[in-house]
Amino acid sequence: MKHIGFIGASGLMGHGMSKNLLAKGFDVSLTVHRNKDGVADLLAAGGRQVARPADLGACDVVILCVTGTPQVEAAMLGADGVLSQARSGLIVIDTSTSEPESTQRLADLCASQGVTLVDAPLARSAMEAEAGKLNTMVGATPEVFAQIKPVLQAYCENIFHVGGPGAGHIIKLLNNFVAQAICTATAEAFAVGAKAGVDVQQLVNVISAGGVNSGLFQAMAKTLNGDFTGLKFGLDNARKDLRYYSHLAEMVNVPSLVGQSVHQSLATASALGHGNSFVPALVTAQEQLTGAKITPASR
Repeated sequence: MKHIGFIGASGLMGHGMSKNLLAKGFDVSLTVHRNKDGVADLLAAGGRQVARPADLGACDVVILCVTGTPQVEAAMLGADGVLSQARSGLIVIDTSTSEPESTQRLADLCASQGVTLVDAPLARSAMEAEAGKLNTMVGATPEVFAQIKPVLQAYCENIFHVGGPGAGHIIKLLNNFVAQAICTATAEAFAVGAKAGVDVQQLVNVISAGGVNSGLFQAMAKTLNGDFTGLKFGLDNARKDLRYYSHLAEMVNVPSLVGQSVHQSLATASALGHGNSFVPALVTAQEQLTGAKITPASR
């Protein structure tokens, strides 16, 4: 497990992951999508650029760090995709947040070519990626998990083997549903409080001292001071994840009343023009919808 192929190294998470793999002594070959400037330091540190995902098929491991299912399928199944020239024995680690149904279909297709697909999505932010302190939840057999653990340790602080193939993406969607439910509820509470005439900073003070408190709540609370960077996670990415979660709930025949509401809250904020902003823009969306004055810009 020494030669690592990487797809998505120019992204916020992928850059830090690739950097740490190189620093830990792995040989890293990477594709460059558009932004070569974003990987210049990786190439200077010994990373090798390849022209196509197919050129990574001879690696020991290929890591995918892209947006979601369409991008994963394109990187794997396209005419120049990894599977077009994958050697038997290759392990592909999908660190993206993908649809479990697609993951299972892709895993079956990989297996038919002697390739193993592992789902190992990530938690934490680009800052932890640069520091090599991401969290990952891994869906793999125990034997494959043991093989790839040294690779994961190059960029992760906490590694959770959550079950067999597919379990990683399921756990990630559950995690992101709970996370976005907290963010959505916080933005709505701020709007209701502001419209009801109370100082919502007092709500922050109360929650900060009790069991409702969390890092996500504190990230949202920073918007009261005009800081929308407490949670550096794109709103449209969150919307995509909640769409995947809602689909998962439908597939297992579980009503998703809260999940659908959270998804629609994110979809509304995106429709209002905040899709390219970070998730805390949910607060601005509430201001637009309700006329509430929550953030310094609206007062």
